[in-house]
Amino acid sequence: MKKRKLGLLITSVVATGAILAACGSDKEKDTSNNNADSDSKSETTGDEFKVAMVTDVGGVDDKSFNQSAWEGIKDFGASNNLTEKQGYDYLQSESDADYNSNLNKLLRRDFDLVFGVGFLMGDAIEEIANENPNAQLALIDAEVDAPNVVNLLFKEQEGAFLAGVAAAKMSKSGKLGFVGGNSIPVINRFEAGFFEGARAVNPDIEIKSIYTEKFDDAGLGKSTANGMYSSGVDIIFHAAGQTGNGVFSEAKERKAKDPNANVWVIGVDADQYEEGRVDDKTNITLTSMLKGVHKAVVEVSNDAKDGKFPGGQTLVYGLAEDGVGLADSRGAIPQDVLDVVEEYKQKIASGEIKVSESLK
Repeated sequence: MKKRKLGLLITSVVATGAILAACGSDKEKDTSNNNADSDSKSETTGDEFKVAMVTDVGGVDDKSFNQSAWEGIKDFGASNNLTEKQGYDYLQSESDADYNSNLNKLLRRDFDLVFGVGFLMGDAIEEIANENPNAQLALIDAEVDAPNVVNLLFKEQEGAFLAGVAAAKMSKSGKLGFVGGNSIPVINRFEAGFFEGARAVNPDIEIKSIYTEKFDDAGLGKSTANGMYSSGVDIIFHAAGQTGNGVFSEAKERKAKDPNANVWVIGVDADQYEEGRVDDKTNITLTSMLKGVHKAVVEVSNDAKDGKFPGGQTLVYGLAEDGVGLADSRGAIPQDVLDVVEEYKQKIASGEIKVSESLK
């Protein structure tokens, strides 16, 4: 499979998710939509380029990569004067059993490009792509070898390395935590980078890693974080979608109960600063590891609209392409630590440091 890299400008809110698109005039029109309010929407004209996405189980409001993908689609829709529901839309997956049916629904509604968000969507995308060779599909966080699918991958390990550097430099207890969702390659990359970055600046740092095997269980994330903080961990990096929202809840409760508690969370995919707000003066978000899902969605949508759909290719976004990075810490991280983070960022972007994709 041919691979190439595209430049990607990180914004303060980027965002994890995926859109699958298809065109097929021979397909039966299906206007059913599990998030629709069609009475207030108008029809689009036939010559508009329409995009849509299917979420992973974390949902479109996961404050992470599904939401980032949807925000990218909404921006594409706004810039092209499209009407929501008809010109751009999403279908939410409650379980993996919904993937195929949701993709097929969007294809029947004649969307020109459909994104599938998440590694777990890979098998469904492959099957739908083979059944619909004229469809244009995009897959986020996994690879499918098909001429009508573009794969969008990110070097999560590079951004996570910077998060590890910041966490190890800021930890007072010398104990860090990593909370992952499912143990899949994309989450393994987050974990590996975090471990390597932390140990690069403190070889003696202790890191506890737990995979919840859930991306949609905030209660499980909260109980997992409770155990980590109770054991002396003072900074947790999560890569767990909606499950990670529970990590924020636990940290905020502890901080509200004891203003002197030294508990922090590092967000993922999007800038999760607002998720850490305890009150007007207190926030427990140390920083967030940004992932350029939002911009990738917009770029691929524009390319496809212009007749340059990169089907059969894998587009990879890392630090060198500004595809991953850290969010503004709003003063939580002092300048001397930020300077160290920047030094490592330059070394990784230049190729001097190669970050592993999984723990050895």
